[in-house]
Amino acid sequence: MEKQANNLPNTAILKSYIKLFCVAFLFTISFSSYAQVEGGETYLIKEINVTGNTNFSAQTIIAYSKLRKDEEIQVGGEKIANAVKTLWKSNLFSSIDIYITDIAGKSANLEIHLSDLPELKDLTIEGVKKGKKDEIIDENKLKSGQKVTENLIATTKNYLTNKYRKKGFLNTDVRIITSEVIDSVEKERVDMRIAIDKGEKVKIKTINFEGNDKIVDKKLRKAMKSTKQKNFIRILKRSKYIEDDFREDLISVVDYYKENGYRDARIISDSISYLDKKTISLDIKVEEGEQYTFGKISFVGNTIYSDQQLSNLLGIKEGDTYNGVELRERIADDSNPDANDITNAYQNFGYMFSTINPVEVSAEGNIIDMEIRISEGKPAYYNNITVVGNDVTNDHVIYREIRTRPGELYRKSDIIRTIRELGQLGYFDAQQIVPDIKNPNPVDGTLDVQYSLVEQGSSQIQLQGGYGGGGFIGTLGLSFNNFSIKNIFNGEAYKPVPRGDGQSLALRLQASQFFQTYSFSFSEPWFGGKKPYQLSSSLSHSRQFLYDSSTGSADKEKSFNITGLTFGVSTRLAEPDDYFLLSQAISYQHYDLQNYNTGLFTFGDGTSNNLSYTIGLSRSDVYNDPIFPTGGSSFSVSAKFSFPYSLVNGVDYGDLKDDRADQSEIISDFQNNSSPSLQETAAYNDAQLRIAEIDQERFKWLEFYKIKFKADWYQALTKKLVLRPSVEFGFLGAYNNDRGVIPFERFFVGGDGLGNFSLDGREVVQLRGYPNQSLSSQDGGSIYSKFSLELRYPITLGAQAKIYALSFLEAGTSVNEFKDYDPFKLQRSAGFGLRIFMPAFGLLGIDFGHAFDESPYGTAVKNWETHFIIGQQF
Repeated sequence: MEKQANNLPNTAILKSYIKLFCVAFLFTISFSSYAQVEGGETYLIKEINVTGNTNFSAQTIIAYSKLRKDEEIQVGGEKIANAVKTLWKSNLFSSIDIYITDIAGKSANLEIHLSDLPELKDLTIEGVKKGKKDEIIDENKLKSGQKVTENLIATTKNYLTNKYRKKGFLNTDVRIITSEVIDSVEKERVDMRIAIDKGEKVKIKTINFEGNDKIVDKKLRKAMKSTKQKNFIRILKRSKYIEDDFREDLISVVDYYKENGYRDARIISDSISYLDKKTISLDIKVEEGEQYTFGKISFVGNTIYSDQQLSNLLGIKEGDTYNGVELRERIADDSNPDANDITNAYQNFGYMFSTINPVEVSAEGNIIDMEIRISEGKPAYYNNITVVGNDVTNDHVIYREIRTRPGELYRKSDIIRTIRELGQLGYFDAQQIVPDIKNPNPVDGTLDVQYSLVEQGSSQIQLQGGYGGGGFIGTLGLSFNNFSIKNIFNGEAYKPVPRGDGQSLALRLQASQFFQTYSFSFSEPWFGGKKPYQLSSSLSHSRQFLYDSSTGSADKEKSFNITGLTFGVSTRLAEPDDYFLLSQAISYQHYDLQNYNTGLFTFGDGTSNNLSYTIGLSRSDVYNDPIFPTGGSSFSVSAKFSFPYSLVNGVDYGDLKDDRADQSEIISDFQNNSSPSLQETAAYNDAQLRIAEIDQERFKWLEFYKIKFKADWYQALTKKLVLRPSVEFGFLGAYNNDRGVIPFERFFVGGDGLGNFSLDGREVVQLRGYPNQSLSSQDGGSIYSKFSLELRYPITLGAQAKIYALSFLEAGTSVNEFKDYDPFKLQRSAGFGLRIFMPAFGLLGIDFGHAFDESPYGTAVKNWETHFIIGQQF
């Protein structure tokens, strides 16, 4: 029924033709009633009068009709006919008549009589939620004042009917009623009422196949990815009927036959049977044909690659069951730009103009001999490379990331890599980066490439708030990820800050009643401008105050102060491939304790210094959108270590360890003595002072090494579902066991992963479902591991907002000594969450996690934990 309706003439066009006929008829009558004249007579126009029900001025209508005073017209001539057509095309009038009056010899007057189309006054929409009404109004242009035509009514009805049918409401009924408004306004106006009755969603009760002797119904139904019959077990795929999906699934059924050797299979017919108002049955008749196998496969026209090389790429051998889908994908897999197929082999070797066509040369005895006919053409070279759409980012920032250079050999892989790396910059909407190949010239072997970009916000104002550590924690961060430091003194460049040179500058302030942190960082990704040498630096300072149990607040007289400075450089490697990045950094932290007596240190007054070197190797080929990657992987391994002072400073840390043990025994005896003597009390005080001296010596210059590893993978399971497995590991060790593992640089596992007060080198590791840092001891662990599995589903990836839902499984552990580490004894959690990225606000996220295990360190664990982050972006 729907197909028949689509073939009917447009109602509005038909009515227009009827009106034109009526005008012509009335025009003829008007001549006979106003004057007895013969057809074809000519007259000179004396006056032009405008009559009827219209709000347009006479001058406007006369000018628009293109009829002029003192102009000669002919009865039935083109001028009057054209005037009628012109006025009709304006879509402003419901009737138009032109009369000749007051004939005097060869002169006469013209009268243009017309009525305005009614305007829309009030609109009522029934049958949909309030939030959908504005969408209907905008998409159908149903604003107040809109001219109401038969065409507007017809297109609105068709739009709404088709809209809801596509969502599975096959019985949608739309009624549009207009009523004339009588008020003091002279304009002709109407009210419109749109009544939408979607009815019940129509579900598919059964999918029946006829003519399938070789492949059973169950397998054919499984081949239909989006059209499913009712099954209470199924959750992800519903059984609603959507016409477009059904048509695609019919193609999938035929492809399934071709994958199994039935190359002649086809759909003969399909029909819908209504069982009741809520359910239908789909009946599909197929013709299977015979099953075929591949015979000899030969290659013709190839000079660049040998037959053996092409045969290896094709991966199909003589005697294999004929698979038309596999054959097509092995030659050119349109669904995967990185596919290891024959077309890409030529495209990535410069042969842009090559064509590969499989031809069946024999099909005797159900054995198909194939010829793969190849026209290689000439190698292609890039001519002009241009970019458009970068209103903020300077050209040189983009061109240095582009891998297609003028004069170089064309490679499809270079274009794909360019798209991915431009997307990874974060300056452009990754979903809208389009390479447009222009002026391909097979004769000269040249082509131009234009990259179309859409800028998006990349700088952020970060506002975070939450409770932790006994009070409210507030964070204000300014992060400018496309900064231009050369324009920092150029007032005109502040929009709102100097941008466009790809540099990063960040300022961060975090505070609670118990601590304050300030940090500044800057990085230049292309130091010198010619090679990707990234230079980075950061400066930080923090103060942490001791908790006063008597007042429940911070004691500002007892503080732990940290000042840090870091310089780093990283460079992209050429081997094993240019996805590898080598990074190095030198950092220094100065720790100053002022009357800060805790279990972290045995000395409350003193200083400690941390001078360390970090080297890291990482590789990332994640693509395309940094907000929602759909493929690729990333891994990083790093080693951070200090100078081995104990080898050269001449201190016997074994003696210090024994001395400390002796002093600890004195303290233990004193604490176990209910009535110590004055001499024992003095010895206890001396022992505490001695331990503080020993620890001051041990930690004056920190000595340690720290190894970290992290790996992530992204795999698209379907067009939308993306799986992200992840694994992490960290180890903090000591060169000298007598000196021991330092109390800094430790791992704190559990919670949202936000790095509150992390300037002492600590690693805050996210493990959702548990309270923050609840899976490590109070002073942090020296070893941790974490495993994560996340499933992501995009709701929208538009330019204005990127939204995706996720579910996760996580497990991890943290211990203080390697002997206690058990990789199978983990704290586990699961949950779900939502991420929203908008240029106006940045990344917003919320996660709900459920913990399955208790904390090994005694922290109370709830059934559910809520974790959130708030950011703002301009």
